[in-house]
Amino acid sequence: MTEPAPDMLYCANHPDRETLLRCNRCGKPICTQCAIKTPVGYRCKECVRGQQKVFETATRMDVPLAFLTAGVLSWLGSYSAVLGFFTIFVSPIIGVLIAMAVNWVTRRRRSPALFKAAAIAAGLGSLPRVVMSLLTIIFALSNGYPLSFGYFLPLIWQSVYTFFVVSTLYYRLSGIQIR
Repeated sequence: MTEPAPDMLYCANHPDRETLLRCNRCGKPICTQCAIKTPVGYRCKECVRGQQKVFETATRMDVPLAFLTAGVLSWLGSYSAVLGFFTIFVSPIIGVLIAMAVNWVTRRRRSPALFKAAAIAAGLGSLPRVVMSLLTIIFALSNGYPLSFGYFLPLIWQSVYTFFVVSTLYYRLSGIQIR
């Protein structure tokens, strides 16, 4: 015996698409394009978006506080780039310390805007030292000094510092998991 065909449902967002899939939270019929796979099953975009908003707890003052904290601490930490090769090891530690300071100032509240603001501020905080390195090279060129690799080392180490601090800070704040 064959089983009778179930009543066909149509996607709530795409009324022309037949589906048998439903959101496991609200029960709304969804097609495979609208379905988002979660650890507990397929959910519609609205339910996933609503669940994400529960975790965004930052207040209006948290973003400027995070920006200011990350910018100032990154600027102070940018002086560690004089360590040369050891900047590779010190910069991620500074990034972790800045992330801890931002978490303390914002009382561990979370928001994607907060993470981005802190990362941008960390990049901008290290910018004065990058500009100083560039000005040294420009000064040497304009005065006819023979240009050597030694003029570029401060710029290289400052760029390494900026990369490691910004990436570590964003990683620590946003909780990105590498699998």
